[in-house]
Amino acid sequence: MSIMGIELRRSAALGAALITVVVGVGALYAATGRWSSGWMALALAIREYLLLLWPLALAAGAWQGRREHRAKVGELFATTARPRAGRMLPVLGTMALTLMIAYLLVTAAGIAWIVTTASYLPLLHFVVVTAVGALSLVAAAWLGLGIGRLLPALVTAPALAVGGILLVFFVTIGPSDRVAAAISPAHGSSPFHDYQTIDNRVSGALAISMIALAVTGLLLFVADGWRVRAMAVLPVLLGFVVAMTVLPHDRDVLNWPVDPVAQELVCTDDTPTVCVSRIHAKVLDAVTPLGREGLTALAKLPDAPTVVHEDTRTIGYDQTWPAARDGVVTIEVRIDDRGRLAHPAAVVPEIVRRLGVPYDGKCDKGDEVVERAAAYWLLGREPRSDVGVVPGMIEEDPGTNPEAVTLWRGLRDLPEAEALARVTAVRDALRACQDPTGMLSRSAR
Repeated sequence: MSIMGIELRRSAALGAALITVVVGVGALYAATGRWSSGWMALALAIREYLLLLWPLALAAGAWQGRREHRAKVGELFATTARPRAGRMLPVLGTMALTLMIAYLLVTAAGIAWIVTTASYLPLLHFVVVTAVGALSLVAAAWLGLGIGRLLPALVTAPALAVGGILLVFFVTIGPSDRVAAAISPAHGSSPFHDYQTIDNRVSGALAISMIALAVTGLLLFVADGWRVRAMAVLPVLLGFVVAMTVLPHDRDVLNWPVDPVAQELVCTDDTPTVCVSRIHAKVLDAVTPLGREGLTALAKLPDAPTVVHEDTRTIGYDQTWPAARDGVVTIEVRIDDRGRLAHPAAVVPEIVRRLGVPYDGKCDKGDEVVERAAAYWLLGREPRSDVGVVPGMIEEDPGTNPEAVTLWRGLRDLPEAEALARVTAVRDALRACQDPTGMLSRSAR
């Protein structure tokens, strides 16, 4: 421990750990909305930022690896009786320990932000994803140590930093999903939905690759002759082959795995029933009155929905739209950067905007102007273009709302029974996948 303490003070390990914490925490807090929805989102976000952290660890290892060359003591140490491997273990251990602690500190900084708002914790997957991320930093640092000793030039560390960024980036977005899953520490971390996770087989494959990479770096760092250096490539090749055999073949599991427990619905005990996914259970109290307000508006129609569910469909290679459930209207639940319900003003219009008719992914019939006018008649207020619009998610034609206002005023001036009949006709046309244009008569226009 005393040797490691000395190594900690004299080596690049402490500086590498400090840079890791600063860059990692800075990247996290620069975009808290990307991971504020829960624990797995946090773990995946930190893994995504390995696009930056992994090359930095690689460069830090390379800088440390050229220390003997920089101090011109390589020949002196070579004459000592102590084996080189024994002398290098404190360097390897210190670098590994400090970087692992740095990764955990970045994770702890993220936990501090979500601990009061995130209710669902998939402990095993969270620990595995975090542990493999920390392992990848150790592998990068050890590989950098080996390359730094092998090529002790001043330019080696910055060149590895740039090369590492390009390598991780292009492997992650490359044409082969299996290769990316096997060797990229950032694979599978880009956010597609809040139920996202990383399959443990994918994590296992990456762990194998990172261990093999670390062994290669260790051999390069401690080797005294060209034979051991030449053999150092073998662990990488063997680790890649084993990792490829461990990976699942299902493309959805490789790229867009879903945690079914996070996707399960949590519902109110009383009626009308409002349900959100388990991962969003903390915002159920905020969604419930808004969902019931939307159901109350729809209740003016015959055979109207009586239940609100969160839409838990996810992206996938073979996207299919589930059959609509009778009496159920679905909405998206979005989380803001503080872990609370985002855009609450959009919830009620989203429930009512298609008059309770779910989209099946096939029907392309519709008239946004007519649907908007009918929906806002049910709500009893004039259509507004800035209500129900989620920034960056829903685009509106600027000319839609004035036309909808004209239609809405026409409906408002009609006897209630006649207006309701026309709105019901629009709803029935949507159900039958028919164009609702004209369902509101010219007099209403």
